[in-house]
Amino acid sequence: MAILLSAAVFAQSHPAINFSEFLPEGHVLFEKVSGDLNNDGLNDCVLITKATDKSRIIKDEVRGDLDRNRRGIIVLFRKNDSYVPVVSNPDCFSSENEDGGVYFAPELSVSIKEGNLFIHYGHGRYGYWKYTFRAQNNDLELIGYDSSSNHGPYTISAVSMNFLTGKKLTRENLFQSEELEEEVFKETWEDIEVGELLKLSEVEDFDGLEVGY
Repeated sequence: MAILLSAAVFAQSHPAINFSEFLPEGHVLFEKVSGDLNNDGLNDCVLITKATDKSRIIKDEVRGDLDRNRRGIIVLFRKNDSYVPVVSNPDCFSSENEDGGVYFAPELSVSIKEGNLFIHYGHGRYGYWKYTFRAQNNDLELIGYDSSSNHGPYTISAVSMNFLTGKKLTRENLFQSEELEEEVFKETWEDIEVGELLKLSEVEDFDGLEVGY
């Protein structure tokens, strides 16, 4: 299970580790996530980084100064009393201060559970989408994708794709009404052709990542 730690607690449990040594030049630490990614019983570490280019700080008429610097990800495997870098992708996430138009921009969250890395985008009442990565082939590879299109608390449709089994499940809500206490779904299974799995290190921009089959 993933453990999300504050910087103070994390530093106390890892007093000898200077995580700034793993950061690219011109980046700062944005968030740390701890959990076992390679099933060796040791907690590995995922660092979310953020660039510090001052020219990317803009002035918004309503929100004031906004840091539009992009964020990235570094995956470290625990080895004895230190860490070994496995993945470094310092520019794959947009800023947390992007413009969402009439609604707020999707919120990024990263977690580790049962040996998998989850990259989740929550869009409030409109739903979410989630990428599942697993450590293999000297990288983390995309093994699953899930999304849900919502209208408030009600699900309009949902998709789940498993790139290891080559299966896709689509669930469509047959009765979309706030007057109904339960949702009724039509489920459709499909086979999908899966080529080489996408590596986390190769994702240029999650905002433009398409995994539709």
